[in-house]
Amino acid sequence: MVRLTVVLAASHRRGHELVQTLRSLMMHARLQPGCLTCNVWSDLESSVRYVEEWATEIDLERRVRSDRFTWLLAIIEASEEPPDVRFDFFTLSRGLDYVEDIRQQQPS
Repeated sequence: MVRLTVVLAASHRRGHELVQTLRSLMMHARLQPGCLTCNVWSDLESSVRYVEEWATEIDLERRVRSDRFTWLLAIIEASEEPPDVRFDFFTLSRGLDYVEDIRQQQPS
């Protein structure tokens, strides 16, 4: 299993807007082959959390290369404060450098 976790700082009002925007991406991700789960929520710390879990790294690579992931990147880049983005593998965690590595490679 591979997990993508994105934590975005946001005011209460902005947090509500982010959750609504991310829900549309969440619904699409859940329909993709290999997606185990995808959730979005806001917490008491004025943060919005978005989590995708994928069966395999190949499934996640397909997701990272998708147009819908580009939408997620745009949301991340527009965040008010630096976001926390993590890719958790069985033995390794990576940040946005993973996106750069995958997008520079030729598709399998």
